[in-house]
Formats: sequence, C-alpha cells, structure tokens
Amino acid sequence: MLIGNLDGMTVFARVVEERSFSGAARKLGMSKSAVSKHVTKLEDNLGIRLLNRTTRRLSLTDAGSTFYQHCARVVEEIETAEHALTDLRGTPRGTLRISAPLTFGQMYLPQLVTEFMEKYPGLHVDIHLADHMVDLVAEGIDMALRITRLKDSSLIARKLADFRGHVVASPGYLAEHGEPKTPQDLLEHRTISYTNVPSPNIWDFEGPDGQVSVRVNPVMSCNNGEFTSVAAIRGLGIAREPEFIVAEALSEGRLVRILQDYDPLSSGGIYAVYPERRHLPSKVRVFIDFLVEKFKGGLCNFHKEACVEYHEGRGRQRPTP
Repeated sequence: MLIGNLDGMTVFARVVEERSFSGAARKLGMSKSAVSKHVTKLEDNLGIRLLNRTTRRLSLTDAGSTFYQHCARVVEEIETAEHALTDLRGTPRGTLRISAPLTFGQMYLPQLVTEFMEKYPGLHVDIHLADHMVDLVAEGIDMALRITRLKDSSLIARKLADFRGHVVASPGYLAEHGEPKTPQDLLEHRTISYTNVPSPNIWDFEGPDGQVSVRVNPVMSCNNGEFTSVAAIRGLGIAREPEFIVAEALSEGRLVRILQDYDPLSSGGIYAVYPERRHLPSKVRVFIDFLVEKFKGGLCNFHKEACVEYHEGRGRQRPTP
C-alpha cells in the first residue's frame, strides 16, 4: 500500500498544483482517467475525501489541504533524490519552472530559453511571466528572475547584472512644460507611476546634497513598466523607468533623461533566486550558470540583440512622440 500511496500522492500533488485533472495529466504524461483513478484509489486507501469535484472546478477539502502540504514535501524529496541521480549522470531532465517579470521576460527570455534548450533538449521549460512577487515554494517554481534591490529573504540569490533607473520624458512634453531641475520640481509636473513597488508615489533620489524624497501626484499609474514608458513617449508625463525598458527610446531620441544630477534610487540588480535546498537540482544549476555567462560584462552586452528580436517578433510599430 505504501508504494501505491506514493504514486497517488505524486498524482494528487500535481492535480492540486495544476488545479485540474487534465492539467495534471499533461504534466505527468498520463491520461485524465488514469489521474482520476490514482486520486480515487488514494482517497479509498486513506478513507477520506481529499477533493471536492464539480463539473466546473476542483477544490480541496480541509483534510485535502492538510494532506497536500505533506504530499508536496514528500514529492520534493523524491524529486531531489532523482535530481541527485541525474547530476551523477550529468544530463539535466524534467521540467524547469521559471518565473520572471512580464516585460523583462518578454524581451529577454525567448532568446535565452531557446538557446538554452538547444544545449539541453531533454528539459521542458515552463515559464510564468508576472509582475507580482511570486511565492516560489507555494507555486512550485524552481527559480525566478528578480529585478530589485534585493532584501534579506529565505531565498538564495545569485546576481546576474546591474541595472540603472532613469527619470525620462518625451521631447514634446519638455518643450511644452519645461524641464525640472530638481526633484522638488516634479511637484509642478505631470508624472506617471509604476505601481509594483512598495511606495510607487514616493520617488527617492541621491543628489549633490544627499538623499531626497518627493511624493509625486501621478496623472496615471500602471503595474507594467512598458505601458508607462509608452505613455511617457506619447507625452503624457514624466516616468521613472529601468534602463532596459527605455534604452532604445533614449538612443533614438524618443525619450530624454532628466534630473541627471540626481540618481533615482530605483537602480538595483538582476538576480536569479531559488528556494534554499540541500541539493540544488542540476536543471536549475545549469540554467543559472548559463545566465551568468550570457550576462557577463553587464546587461548592455545582451540587450540590443534581444530587443531587436522582441520588437520584430511582436511586429508592432514604435510609438512616436
């Protein structure tokens, strides 16, 4: 019964993570009916219902929620053991689950992942793009790319590159409204805020006389940096953007850097982060090593080629000021 329950626990954990029998079946390479039979047999062996099933959705029972927490740990230990053996064979296999910010992921990951998978064709890569902070353990993510000033956490981090933040506006906006000379001048201007930061309307700067903070009153806010950059290009107002998003617009003159005597404290690093584990799976290790090599010498070395592919791939017209 123990071996049968282990199989059932693995299937049950996948059903919970994928939120459906069909999703679990795809991940496990099984039929939907086989997945359902595994879960039913597990419930019969345990003598308790783990899932509430309706025609539209699945939900955990109280017992199922408690049991899943233990199943997840057991499955992780099994996967860790398998990864350890894989490391000995030297060939990473399985599914590599990666989380990354939306715009950064769209711009950089297609080229990176394609090249990586050419080296490791036995891997399946599952990418989750989201601008909110993902709980890696709860969502079963192997590693994430984070663009931030990294704070203490339970995650292990490896820095890949630095990035800078810029305060930018379109030439048209500056011609009409004038150029702010100090951060305090922003109070007299139209601003655009990016909201996926702790205090989106407080802009911090390091200037000639030390640190200064300004509480802006934005005319528009958005949780996506590319959206706010396009709004700035269109002349809506002044935005604070990471360099990798606005580098092309700056080089082409569609945006202009302002307040250059003041460093916006929105700069930071690009990190590969992953949960602390006793044995780092080889699939994670080789991908992080690959990223370190690709970003060697800084983000700019990889930026131009990736951006060309990104814009051509989307086939979009560039906005004009």
